[in-house]
Amino acid sequence: MTLALFLVVLAVFALASLFFFARGRSASVKALSDLKEKTRPVDVAAFRNLIDPSEEDYLRANLSRGDFRSIRRERLLAAIEYLRCVSANAAVLVRLGEAARHSENPEIAKAAQDLVNSALILRLNVLAAEAKLYANILIPGLRLSPGTIASSYEKLTGTVTRLGLLQNYAHTGKIPATL
Repeated sequence: MTLALFLVVLAVFALASLFFFARGRSASVKALSDLKEKTRPVDVAAFRNLIDPSEEDYLRANLSRGDFRSIRRERLLAAIEYLRCVSANAAVLVRLGEAARHSENPEIAKAAQDLVNSALILRLNVLAAEAKLYANILIPGLRLSPGTIASSYEKLTGTVTRLGLLQNYAHTGKIPATL
């Protein structure tokens, strides 16, 4: 009985920790205008280049073994830094979505909930991708891909754009020509 109770408490603690990790500790964000100062830019094309297996094959074929290992490690560490930026930005977007979820406009509330859900899933996927990249660093012959982080991040930015358009339309009655 004690073991079962211990396992239940441990499982609840693990779920709570996972929730707090996924939600993040970013500062409060109330509007899209706050995003520029609270997020860090991510060059998705550069990230894709860093994790591209064909780029790695090219480097492997054209560099000495020692140089290749060194450069591969640096590329993986740079990719991990990109993942940290993506994760931090997703945490900010969770806060933005949480603030917008309470809108009286049901379309805005739904778009905000979609944003929160997508950002939380992305943060969890980033955690798995970081683990894969660290495994690639520790085991040089390993070729684990960080998955679809880049496309998930681009999709998330599209969700933010949709939320912004809905909020602007609800506020002004007009859809802006540009964002």
